Amino acid sequence: MVSSQQPMNRRQLLSLMGMTALAVPLAACAVSPGGGAGGGGPASSGPVDAANPFGVAAGSTVDSVIFDNAKNAEFFAYLTKELEKSRKVTLEVTASTQIAQQVQPRFVAGNPPDLLHSAGAGSIPVATLLPSVLDLTELVAAPNLDGDVIKDIVYPGVLELASFDGKLAAINYSLSVHALWYSRSLFAAKGWKAPRTWDDAMDLGAAAKKDGKYLFTWGKEAAAYYLSMAIDSAIKEGGDEVRVALANLEPKSWSQPTVIAAFTAMKKVVDAGYFLPGGAGTQFKAAQAQWSLRQEAIMYPSGSWIEAEMGDEIADGFEMVGAPNPTVTTTSALPYEAIRFAGGNRFVVPTEGANVAGAKETLRTMLSRDAATEFARINKSPTIVRNTVPEDGYGSTALVSSTQLLEQAGDDAYAWDFTDAYPFGDDKNRIMNDFLSGGMTVGEALAELQKASDRIREDDSIVKVKAS
Repeated sequence: MVSSQQPMNRRQLLSLMGMTALAVPLAACAVSPGGGAGGGGPASSGPVDAANPFGVAAGSTVDSVIFDNAKNAEFFAYLTKELEKSRKVTLEVTASTQIAQQVQPRFVAGNPPDLLHSAGAGSIPVATLLPSVLDLTELVAAPNLDGDVIKDIVYPGVLELASFDGKLAAINYSLSVHALWYSRSLFAAKGWKAPRTWDDAMDLGAAAKKDGKYLFTWGKEAAAYYLSMAIDSAIKEGGDEVRVALANLEPKSWSQPTVIAAFTAMKKVVDAGYFLPGGAGTQFKAAQAQWSLRQEAIMYPSGSWIEAEMGDEIADGFEMVGAPNPTVTTTSALPYEAIRFAGGNRFVVPTEGANVAGAKETLRTMLSRDAATEFARINKSPTIVRNTVPEDGYGSTALVSSTQLLEQAGDDAYAWDFTDAYPFGDDKNRIMNDFLSGGMTVGEALAELQKASDRIREDDSIVKVKAS
């Protein structure tokens, strides 16, 4: 088993909490105010003891709504069997690709599901559900099925990612590592190394070009992956104050020296012709296949979901691994090894659910070693539960690499999500498609990003949380 990540220091924990600003139009989702912290009806009544800390009743049903894809279906089929075996509880699963459309009327009617998977493009942002979902602090203070207190066996900082003014409103079940991904076998064959700085990236781009390949590729719907890469470089170069200014949507935050430096470094790669042309007109998975299957490009910035997302569109013997995003200089405020991680697959427990105890028992089961290990096996992605990925990563080099990157980063692992949490939406992809195509200067791109940031800051209908 891999070892756990080093504990994060106070600065790191505070920065994690500060980078979880969620912004949602207040009118985006009308929900019922909920029924208080306890919630639940007769189905939640059962004997309370060490083995059944929430008093879930045997024979009860847990009504769950999850995001519809094959891997979620497989995992919840496993969970269904586990709950029936351990608690004699039936997990009733409804899968949907339009979570908000399906579930919002149920909240309004006071009949929400017991457990809601807030995931996918059609999901309900957690921030809009705050009055109507349970504080899960009691859950993480309880033991899982293995007898381990849940809050003690998850990665440091991940619970804060779903905390709002002290309320643990959701459980981020999966953990994604944002890195620069490449084929270990190809790099070994060519004698290449992952770039530690943008100057190294230029050298690698030149070497790839000699071999008839490009350094990077991109697709129109995922051009903002390169925005994330540039932001990571700027934060690593300048430190926490860079992140805070950007996350707080401050005036002139996109004109910070390290932000300009990171974009300027990326622009050099664009101008050198090291991006595969045509990305602005290429569907993102097709573009990703140019890298993972046909190997026309040799590196790609993404979260660690990329291996599972590409599936069969990965070349035989590819051996996908990740590296930290490059720094601008060798004297950056954060070391090269610093890595961004994020929580995903958020689960909430509505206060007015008929079986709140059953929902919490489902999460308690999910946060146990066997379930977390099964999720990692199915999804080739780690959960927030430490030490649940075997050394062979179930044959996934990307999964092994993700856990190694977290360990190597230690206290310098960090998180931010403001470009996803706030409605930058079409702006960020439009700007980055133009920038990566060579049609926009650094100054123009940063001015457009500042304009989008200012628009969001001045919109009083958008909820903001101050980063620190």
